[in-house]
Amino acid sequence: MARLPVYQRTLEELLRAGVTTVSSELLASAARVNAAKVRRDLSLLGSFGTRGAGYDTAFLIKQIDHRLGLDQVWPVVIAGVGNLGRALARSQGFAARNFDVVGLIDSDPHIVGLVVDGIRVRPPEDLPDIMAEAHPAIGVITVPAGAAQHVADLLVGAGVRSLLNFAPQVLDVAADVLIRYVDLSIELQILSFFEAQRQTASDEPAEPMPVLGSSGRTPRVG
Repeated sequence: MARLPVYQRTLEELLRAGVTTVSSELLASAARVNAAKVRRDLSLLGSFGTRGAGYDTAFLIKQIDHRLGLDQVWPVVIAGVGNLGRALARSQGFAARNFDVVGLIDSDPHIVGLVVDGIRVRPPEDLPDIMAEAHPAIGVITVPAGAAQHVADLLVGAGVRSLLNFAPQVLDVAADVLIRYVDLSIELQILSFFEAQRQTASDEPAEPMPVLGSSGRTPRVG
């Protein structure tokens, strides 16, 4: 599941470059994965590859879109219209993937009433009206950590069953609520770990080469 969006993006880049037929080896190389894994993943979508010829690039994109549910439009409501929320509301990537931002909510009276990319920011108490008007399926949480659980409760209580949480806070939601986390601080910490490992490796002195005697053996001391 996590690899399908990677294949989709890679295929779109290949199609823009004029590649109309793609082999599993080419897709694997471009997506930086194993070719056998690509074939196994794509076999779950159906049997439409041609041995020796590969896959029709445009058709494969459509099949992945269908499996990802991107052949329909998903209404989205964003809770928290600070810098991140506004950037997401203006993102062309949302619309390109069939995610339609239909509502913006914020509790700050200085932000309520602002228009961001054609959508007026409304207070949290207007969420039931947004649900009735546009039926958002996905809620995006971009509020501070301390407010994230409260906002999640509001969204779930209003009927939203899929959440994308940018707040650095683990949320307690019902078992039937899908939730994905985007925690930039965790990703930075992972990068920090590998940078520290790289630095430690470069700081370690090289192990000295043994001094060989005339016999070609390492001489014993003492």
